[in-house]
Amino acid sequence: MNESPTEPFEHAEHAQHVAHSGDSFLSIVSISIAILAVLAATVGSLETLETAKAFGEKNAAVLLQSKASDGWAFYQAKSVKQNLYALAAEQGGKPEYADKARRYDTEQKEIEKQAREYESQSHEALEASEKHEHRHHILTVAVTLLHVAIAIATISIIIRGRRWPWHGALLLGAAGTVGAIFAYI
Repeated sequence: MNESPTEPFEHAEHAQHVAHSGDSFLSIVSISIAILAVLAATVGSLETLETAKAFGEKNAAVLLQSKASDGWAFYQAKSVKQNLYALAAEQGGKPEYADKARRYDTEQKEIEKQAREYESQSHEALEASEKHEHRHHILTVAVTLLHVAIAIATISIIIRGRRWPWHGALLLGAAGTVGAIFAYI
């Protein structure tokens, strides 16, 4: 959500104006709006953090997969060299050809191990990215519910203290708060 960093202050200012009206119910509504605004700002910040973490993990996964691909290309190059030296040794070539073939075979095993490790790390980073992305989606719904709750609670002030919009706003605010908590369970 792209919201103004001063939005909670604006809600608090509106609450202060209503508090001077002398109606205690409207004061309670305005306080609840301020609380909902703080919750919305907090959940919105958490949503932004989860988005950043999802992108960061996905980027890490791509880089690790690239390293794995590079490793497999290097593995194939060593394999070609190992096969050429083994073939040359079998055809009666220089004695050091067999030594080079064994050396390349040993190097291939290390390269294969490293490439598999990069693939594993890439997979783990993708799983972490998906977890953060899932949290982001839940937090998006939660912050939306909190914003809608603020708007509906404001209706209660506009229509001079009718309680049903405020009760609905409290239910939506509670649902948004529970949703935000659920994102981390």
